[in-house]
Amino acid sequence: MKTMTKVAATFAAGLWGTLAQAADDVTLQLKWVTQAQFAGYYVAQDKGFYEEEGLNVTIKPGGPDIAPTQVLAGGGADVTVEWMPAALAAREKGLNMVNIAQPFKSSGMMLTCRKDAGIETTDDFAGKTLGVWFFGNEFPFLSWMSKLDIPTDGSDDGVTVLKQGFNVDPLLQGQAACVSTMTYNEYWQVIDAGLTPEDLQVFKYEDQGVATLEDGLYVLEENLDDPAFEDKMVRFVRASMKGWKYAEENPDEAAEIVLENDASGAQTEEHQKRMMGEVAKLTAGSNGALVVEDYERTVASLLSGGSDPVISKAPEGAWTHAITDKALN
Repeated sequence: MKTMTKVAATFAAGLWGTLAQAADDVTLQLKWVTQAQFAGYYVAQDKGFYEEEGLNVTIKPGGPDIAPTQVLAGGGADVTVEWMPAALAAREKGLNMVNIAQPFKSSGMMLTCRKDAGIETTDDFAGKTLGVWFFGNEFPFLSWMSKLDIPTDGSDDGVTVLKQGFNVDPLLQGQAACVSTMTYNEYWQVIDAGLTPEDLQVFKYEDQGVATLEDGLYVLEENLDDPAFEDKMVRFVRASMKGWKYAEENPDEAAEIVLENDASGAQTEEHQKRMMGEVAKLTAGSNGALVVEDYERTVASLLSGGSDPVISKAPEGAWTHAITDKALN
């Protein structure tokens, strides 16, 4: 009888300990659909890195009709993956988004052009139609055109901006001389469609001096006033960066983990493994902490929009090292 009592007490103590250590919920909103662009988060979940930090993380894929800034504003996520131009533009309009970590060190954004459309250098843009993503993704492009002093009004000495869907059809069908692509995704769609690298002229935003920060982690400023929320974000960033570094070192395995989480079934193993290899080049060199010089370069680019800049003044309080200082030490 004493033995049974002791067993019951031990079980009760174990159950109480489990309840006392219930995982904290965190919802992450991705910028786009499930793909290797977000491998670090899926790896962190798959490998138990979030669980080790006492977190129960829900990863919400994005899509063409999902704006991460709006999801964050509406309380649909605790933290979101977003590009800094969109985040800073939203902040200036009153949505106090704060960058708490920056897993991506480099930009993967490019303008991919057909040489047979007469594009060899940026001097050839005038009079051409260029495909551009919108929903916040147009800001780096507009800053670049402003730097080149090229109007985007469709005039003879300017360019006609085609609002591009999230595909490369305008380039393949001759509707545009150039389209927006990412090094890890749409560029390879062009190649897979039959064009060769020799057929193309590629302009990387990094090489043009107008690259802006992509795929940072953002939260609402007011939430950081809550010590419990801040603690959750410290643990979330620590586990996420562990996931990113694992993905860098094990790209094929990371791609397979992404595929296991792709409910749509639209992704292929070949494409995701290739994407992961390219994404690893963009996260390389980042420990998760925002580099102030990179932030200042982004702000300078967004302010250089002539009469219509992306933001009208340098932001204040748009980033913090408070989370990464604790997460990385």
